[in-house]
Amino acid sequence: MTRWALKLEYDGTGFVGWQRQATGVSIQEILEQAAAKLNRGEPVASIVAGRTDAGVHAEGQVAHLDLPEGYRADKVRDALNFHMKPHAVVVVRAAAVADGFSARFDAIRRAYRYHILNRRSRPALLLHRAWHVAAPLDADAMHRAARSLLGRHDFTSFRAASCQAKSPLRTLDRLDVARDGDVVTVIAEARSFLHHQVRNMVGTLRMVGDGTWPEERIAAALASRSRAAAGPTAPAEGLALTAVSYPVDPFA
Repeated sequence: MTRWALKLEYDGTGFVGWQRQATGVSIQEILEQAAAKLNRGEPVASIVAGRTDAGVHAEGQVAHLDLPEGYRADKVRDALNFHMKPHAVVVVRAAAVADGFSARFDAIRRAYRYHILNRRSRPALLLHRAWHVAAPLDADAMHRAARSLLGRHDFTSFRAASCQAKSPLRTLDRLDVARDGDVVTVIAEARSFLHHQVRNMVGTLRMVGDGTWPEERIAAALASRSRAAAGPTAPAEGLALTAVSYPVDPFA
């Protein structure tokens, strides 16, 4: 068998998320069903770098799976894409990797982008791609407040109650907020994130942006180590996994 690293993009709208669920269609199910076509109909298991939630998108998701010997990279990419039609899940790149490669455990950085459409009019082109917030937001204030979350902290205040991580400690390497016209964009980068951490940070920063909270309250919410001290969870549709990095790029 050959292990393949796959760079994926997908529209999370309508999916129950990456992971298989008892009901609904998952991205994992679509990929593994397509991979079985290249494995004489036998089931193929996949491992992913980030198990995105329902409604969350990806531009640079990475997964790995094992297939029989003899396939070329372009054949793996094109065949999987053919069998995943008409779903909005696509393999952008495929690369043969060492047997011990893990899309999840070998990853050293994950990058997410969150879009907020900040205008009175509802979205058309950004429908299912951004959180629509009609009230004016001060992106500069949001960015200044975000500085207090950088570094290694106990992120219990920004962790979902259902999070299964053993520790709430994470190192946040980047959290930037910037405006381009009507769109406020939040960029977050870290080796790994807690469940809903990015969406909870965005929902809390929105409280600063609309003037509900002073900037310094973000640091106080973090220090409290209580989910009740932070703001609401931002909707899933504004979030996209944009990149996963490894010590050696498997797609180089």
